[in-house]
Amino acid sequence: MSSTFRTAADPNAVRPPRAVVGSQISQDEVIFGAAFDRKVVRRFAQYVLPYRKTIYIAMAAVLVFTAAQLSIPLVIRYAIDNALIADGGGRALLVLAVSAFVAIVMVNYAANYLQDRLVGLTGERVIFDLRSAMYAHLQNVALTFMDRTEVGRMMSRLQGDVNSLQEFLENSITAFGDLVLLFGIVIIMLTLNFELGLLTLSVVPTLFFVRMIWLPRARIAFRRARETNSINNGALAEGIHSVRTVQGMHRESVNLELYADKSQENLRAHLRSAKFAQVMVPIVDTLTGAAMAIVVVVGGTLVLDKALDVGVMVAFLFYVQRFFDPIRSLTIQYSVMQRAMASGQRIFEVLDVPLEIVDKPNAVNPEAVKGRLEFCNVNFGYHKDQPILKDLSFVVEPGETVALVGPTGSGKTSITALINRFYDVSGGKILIDGLDVRDYAKAALGRHVAMVLQDPFLFTGSIFENIRYHKTEATKKDIEEASKIVGAHEFIMALPFGYDTVLEQQGHNLSMGQRQLLSFARAL
Repeated sequence: MSSTFRTAADPNAVRPPRAVVGSQISQDEVIFGAAFDRKVVRRFAQYVLPYRKTIYIAMAAVLVFTAAQLSIPLVIRYAIDNALIADGGGRALLVLAVSAFVAIVMVNYAANYLQDRLVGLTGERVIFDLRSAMYAHLQNVALTFMDRTEVGRMMSRLQGDVNSLQEFLENSITAFGDLVLLFGIVIIMLTLNFELGLLTLSVVPTLFFVRMIWLPRARIAFRRARETNSINNGALAEGIHSVRTVQGMHRESVNLELYADKSQENLRAHLRSAKFAQVMVPIVDTLTGAAMAIVVVVGGTLVLDKALDVGVMVAFLFYVQRFFDPIRSLTIQYSVMQRAMASGQRIFEVLDVPLEIVDKPNAVNPEAVKGRLEFCNVNFGYHKDQPILKDLSFVVEPGETVALVGPTGSGKTSITALINRFYDVSGGKILIDGLDVRDYAKAALGRHVAMVLQDPFLFTGSIFENIRYHKTEATKKDIEEASKIVGAHEFIMALPFGYDTVLEQQGHNLSMGQRQLLSFARAL
């Protein structure tokens, strides 16, 4: 019987029967692939509020910077109409105008520097808090969530998505200044010459019409880019973690071809996203040219008819050019905001994942336990419709050694996971010293129950730090005694730096047997 499967990039395409690389559209996409959520801003504001004083100062600096930007064309207008063209203006008025111009430029620079520095510092602190909150939450979520979530996708949220929110925060302050500048320019132009101002602004409705067509398509493109980026990262992480299996089965070329499919889909999504992000810029530039042409033709005619001062026309040209700068900037920043909204939703969905396994209000936290273990009619399965353990009952007395023997998938590892309460039983109960494990504090179970895996996980750091990972208060003497009990002391001392020997990632500079001995010592 032959089998085929369809790719995520092309559901209608059929591949030969071979394993895929990384994730397809899976349960993880159900969790993280939802639409944009405007409520993200309110959630993100909770992390910004502790730094609101700094934000207020930065916004004040933005207002000063914007006021300086608005003042420059007015100073130039004054210099032209009163010092250069008007009779009797003289050198004194020109010197005054130049002095005012220099002062405004200096204020402009100082305010801009203060704004950039404060926004940058605040952004780094807020993102540090957010990333720390995500890490702390992920340390405590139920393993049922981690079982169905790929490491690469989670790293995409901890790094790429968090950075998108940082970019959003920093650009939000700039967007505030752009909005103030925009309204300021409109007010000044209408004040200088109401008719010419209205005529100049007549090109703006065209921009809003184009934006109405652009916006919904841009949203879809930005969302798809983030989703394919997450899928691609998941496939990449899986390929790195499984490199031993891949090389052992000579799958390099096949996996490369399969990974190329995801990379190509990711590339197409990002190119489409970039196209929508940039398409508004030339449109804004075209409208800028049209507005300036209106000022030159209509304003020039009014100047020739002595109905408009030359300085006012020059100021209009400056304001028209500056008017579309914030529009252009806001268009780009809107793209940033859309990406940040998608990223923020995925981040807060992680933070909203329920812990599922939490301590009861009156959870027991004993200093010591005797160690009597009893399973009473325990039922359990990782999926409700696929039970692994059915009405399992047995007793292990203190000091007794029990071996669980059975075929792969019979539930041996699941039994040890239930004792540690990595998962909760779906029926029955597990007792330690006659007390249900659900009545113990999680800290108590972690202190009194130790698990040694067949393929132990060792952390980057010294052997000493790895052995006392379970009990951080352990002394060097305690570490050496535990190592002697399991027979690890001799090989540790034979290493060049003994207990201070630094382990490579997951302890791969040691043999499997040596890693298991360290894991036994850590459990003690």
